[in-house]
Amino acid sequence: MSGNTDAFREGRVPPGGTTIWQLERRYVSRCARAGIVLLLFSANAICHATTNGAAARPVRGFSYHRDDISRGPWSIHVVKVDRSSRSLELHTALGKTAAFGLAPLSEQVKALPAGVGRPVAAINGDYYRDEGAYAGDPKGLQIMRGELVSGPCGWTCFWIDPAGSPQMTNVVSRFEVAFPTGQKFPFGLNEERTRNTAVLYTAVAGASTQTRKGQDLILQRHGTNSWIPLCAGQTYSARVKEIRDNGDAPLTADTMVLSIGPELLSHIPKTQQGAVLQISTQTSPALNGVTTAIGGGPALVRDGRIIDHDEVNVRNPRTAIGWNRDYLYLVEVDGRQRYLSVGMTTQELSAYMIGLGCVSAMSLDGGGSATCWVYGQVMNRPSEGFERPMANSLVLVQKENK
Repeated sequence: MSGNTDAFREGRVPPGGTTIWQLERRYVSRCARAGIVLLLFSANAICHATTNGAAARPVRGFSYHRDDISRGPWSIHVVKVDRSSRSLELHTALGKTAAFGLAPLSEQVKALPAGVGRPVAAINGDYYRDEGAYAGDPKGLQIMRGELVSGPCGWTCFWIDPAGSPQMTNVVSRFEVAFPTGQKFPFGLNEERTRNTAVLYTAVAGASTQTRKGQDLILQRHGTNSWIPLCAGQTYSARVKEIRDNGDAPLTADTMVLSIGPELLSHIPKTQQGAVLQISTQTSPALNGVTTAIGGGPALVRDGRIIDHDEVNVRNPRTAIGWNRDYLYLVEVDGRQRYLSVGMTTQELSAYMIGLGCVSAMSLDGGGSATCWVYGQVMNRPSEGFERPMANSLVLVQKENK
């Protein structure tokens, strides 16, 4: 996984056209209250400023503005969403629409199925793997329109619960497969399978498992119980349709594949064609009924207070999501641009989110991935001068009135 390390990410491409970051930047700042250190960004000390032409009035429950602060300097892009609006929803997107891959944010937004709604704003998502056979595999959890496409890794996650409320905490996988003997083993989901692990693959991972050695069990639906698309918090009854000892089993829309590493095979009960397995996708906390979720981290704000982190205070481009009782905020901070915007440390971003009024907030991937898109336009200035291909994203859509 790439984490925060930009050196791991490849795929440099030129920009596709003129974007907002190519326009002249003009900075206007307001005064902070005397006696408070600006770098701490206390709730009363944040200097909000809107550059001419950079703000959008609230339209149907959401608004966008650019907050330019001369001390730093910082250029911050803020999408504010009214949580009471019934016409706005958050969805996740993938690099290849329905499969793992890498694509710029603007392309992911364009590829969103028309039936989901009209995209009006978006930000980049989770950390991800950027090279090799599993390029585009998100590091942590992702649920896309109810489908579980990537499992949690124990890191901080964001999701919308069935009641429509945003949630944030570390999510732990309880995924396990039960064999006819009653023995149970944990498994990963749509990720690289090592020599001593088991991984369940769906068509989201690509055309095949791309595994080597070990054993691939091709699974089909057993009985009339729920089947694909895979959802969190469910148990699936699966019949072994075929066994491949050389790996690299094909993936189709109506089958799954349980791939077992060669070092784990000696511990797994010998399985015959026709055997019935039980596949559980439980998590802690439970995510039953969740239709939108994404990984990231670290957590920035909880109960209106900054969460301390033992880390080097380095300023970088940052992306975050935060909320309070009334509003949800999508925030991107430009960085690595000495005279325009130097980026923020995690602590500075935490304080900024509190200044917006957030009682909870979580960081997403940053660096060259940090991107903010509104109404068909990339609004920020990505640190590499163009949009970086990424694995997934969070997209705000406006549902059609019926």
